[in-house]
Amino acid sequence: MSVPIVQQTGRHLKWPALDPLERVLMILCGVCLTVFTLSTFVDVVTRESGHALLWLQEITSAFFTYGIFIGSSVATRRNDHLFLSALTEKMSGAPRRFFEVFNRMVVLLVGVGMFVFGWQNFATGFGSFRMPSMMPMSYLYVAIPLCGALVALFSLEQIVNGLKNGFQGADDAEHGREVGV
Repeated sequence: MSVPIVQQTGRHLKWPALDPLERVLMILCGVCLTVFTLSTFVDVVTRESGHALLWLQEITSAFFTYGIFIGSSVATRRNDHLFLSALTEKMSGAPRRFFEVFNRMVVLLVGVGMFVFGWQNFATGFGSFRMPSMMPMSYLYVAIPLCGALVALFSLEQIVNGLKNGFQGADDAEHGREVGV
């Protein structure tokens, strides 16, 4: 039996319309990890053999950068990253609702900040260039505002659905916590 890429954990906090986006992001994250690993291996082998390929370091850093930012955005949707839930899972009722919304608002604001300041960084990156390809740094920097937009979107998704459906779901019931806020 295969495990689906889109997790059903916290389903009550997710819009089904964003499931294809999560699937694509997970695949892209896997591609980034694979290329990062292979390019690092080939870079080490070529350097040790005395025939270094300098452009491999650019590929390695690009896929590492994109992997980090794509991974953190999809982890936000899955509540695997940028979110502390240990305390709120022990709460119920209005206190839990307040802290769940507060936590997600903080993450949403971080996403908005990443988008705004990442976009500024992207715009100024056309004046700096990577060596030896001479590609503008903006091709790396664009990952920051994209991640910020996705983090903000996924945080908003959880706030809206949490206020509508409650933040406690079937996952909490399995662990013996009260369900139905």
